[in-house]
Amino acid sequence: MLALLSYGTIKDVAAHTGLAWHTVKEIEKSHLQKHYAKPRLKDVKYIAIDEFAVHKGHKYMTVVMDLETRQVLYVGKGKKASSLDGFWKLLKRSGSKIKAVAIDMSPAFIKAVTDHLPKSKLVFDWFHIVKLINDKLSDLRRDMFQEEQNIGVRQVLKGTRWLLLKRGYNLDTEKGEDLRLTEALKMNEPLAIMYYMKEELTLMWDHQTKREALIFLRNWCKRATKSGVKQLQQIAKTLLAFRTGILNWYDARISTGPLEGLNNKIKVLKRRAYGYRDLEYFALKIKSIHEYRIRHSLIR
Repeated sequence: MLALLSYGTIKDVAAHTGLAWHTVKEIEKSHLQKHYAKPRLKDVKYIAIDEFAVHKGHKYMTVVMDLETRQVLYVGKGKKASSLDGFWKLLKRSGSKIKAVAIDMSPAFIKAVTDHLPKSKLVFDWFHIVKLINDKLSDLRRDMFQEEQNIGVRQVLKGTRWLLLKRGYNLDTEKGEDLRLTEALKMNEPLAIMYYMKEELTLMWDHQTKREALIFLRNWCKRATKSGVKQLQQIAKTLLAFRTGILNWYDARISTGPLEGLNNKIKVLKRRAYGYRDLEYFALKIKSIHEYRIRHSLIR
């Protein structure tokens, strides 16, 4: 029966076996508790922490992943520092020595990690830095569109958000995306400045040493501050404030990228179950994703 749940929903298995829905669910939940409630943490060295929405705009859960095995180690309710309290207790008992932690720039997570893992490297990875500048770029485009009186210019700017967020080499030339973006940038100098500086910022992770990256970051922030573009100035201020964690990537080249991939799998879980009311059961299902992926890769 447990094997059937790998391929179908509880409803499907209940119909196939003739058991009640709640009976099937409790059997699986008991199995998951036995195998995933207390993960082995002793050998874990590199972790990533991130949150995801259980219900849009309402409930959140926090996930901790072992970046070497891609196994989900912990799932906590909410997105506060206290959401990780259970994980710190498990970690302390395990005797594990965490070398580095990848997180976003959430003050709650920063405090939680620095309080409980003061000797670990805190890494703000490129994924969230790029997301930060993309969000600000979208804000600028929206402001420009709302302020623009010329109907022709507004028409050009309309619908360019996804073009601005794409890397230059990902633009579809056959669909004319490169030409459309160029036209929009010609009509708005602040937008053009921010777009090209966004593209340039990604080069920070191409340097060979942390010192080279620091020089690059300082120069980039200096030009961003002098650009006169409010959103760029805000980003420069943030990057300089968090530069230590950003540059720690050169000591431990980890990121929360694997967690973003996990988030897509969590969305599939939610769709298959039409939402989970039992959050403990949902957390156990998330922890089992790693084993599910391995089992199916072997089958293929």
